[in-house]
Amino acid sequence: MAGPGERIGLRHGAGGRAMRELVEEVFASLGDEVDGIGLSALDDGAALRLGDRFLVLTTDSHVVHPIFFPGGDIGRLAVCGTVNDLAVMGATEPLGLTCAVVIEEGFLRADLERIRDSMRAACAEAGTTVVTGDTKVMGRGELDGIIINTAGVALCDRVVTDAGLEVGDRIIVSGTLGDHGLAVMTRRRDLRLEGDLASDVAPVNGLVRAALKAAGEDLVAMKDPTRGGLSSALHEMAHKARVGIVIEEARLPIAPAVRAAGEILGIDPLVVANEGKAVLGVRPRAAERVLAALREHPLGRSAAIVGTCIAERPGNLILDTGLGKRLVAELDGEPLPRIC
Repeated sequence: MAGPGERIGLRHGAGGRAMRELVEEVFASLGDEVDGIGLSALDDGAALRLGDRFLVLTTDSHVVHPIFFPGGDIGRLAVCGTVNDLAVMGATEPLGLTCAVVIEEGFLRADLERIRDSMRAACAEAGTTVVTGDTKVMGRGELDGIIINTAGVALCDRVVTDAGLEVGDRIIVSGTLGDHGLAVMTRRRDLRLEGDLASDVAPVNGLVRAALKAAGEDLVAMKDPTRGGLSSALHEMAHKARVGIVIEEARLPIAPAVRAAGEILGIDPLVVANEGKAVLGVRPRAAERVLAALREHPLGRSAAIVGTCIAERPGNLILDTGLGKRLVAELDGEPLPRIC
């Protein structure tokens, strides 16, 4: 446990071990026991029992830099991030979103309207809308442009947590990895690379709905691989379920442009945020059925079965390179700050 003199750093918000420990040690005590899934579960949202159904709710704040990037902007990111957090808990039909915006003095009105239009379009894709919000303005230099907080609510019959894996379960990713983080970073550093490198930011609720329909109760765990990427998501899922996870390097869907950008920057796409993907844990008998359903959806054409849960090495992630196996270390913090 950290001492009282420790100061918060960027690594504490990057999705790795440092952020998880900060939340566990400082914020988890805010949550009392609830009838359902509360703060102490540290899942993608909460689920409160309402009769025979669940009310799922989540919230997220967005501080991406730059605010406009290939494939999206902070507004689209805010909507999709919240919709996706609901979706990976099994709540694929959001009732509505809230939106709180903090704006720096001097921010261009035209850019604000562009962000609004992007949010409206993303809501239309997800089948939801913004129902309430708040606006604040801070002095010049007190804020870096704009911060957006969104929250969302939805009802569902069955909650899917990130802790339901068992030995033998298969791990499926819904598409290519690392697109968002490396698209933002190359724009931030003004790198000129060949090929199309764009964020994957998109609402995955329709995609997850298709997977749930195909798998039923055989879909047992899901997670949104945002900060910290696939690596952090699987480390957390393995830790909570007390299983080991072996992923096969040859099966990982990584676009050539992402792989090239990662090599130039010295960053593994496995630790980079995704904003239009889901990680699914399914029983072995349902794996091919779920994979087929995902690939029939426009956002799931690159879906792949990438790993298996094992009894050995509980809480650990193991990469099978085809020539041998090695442990994948959980990062203390993601090497790309302010990408979501």
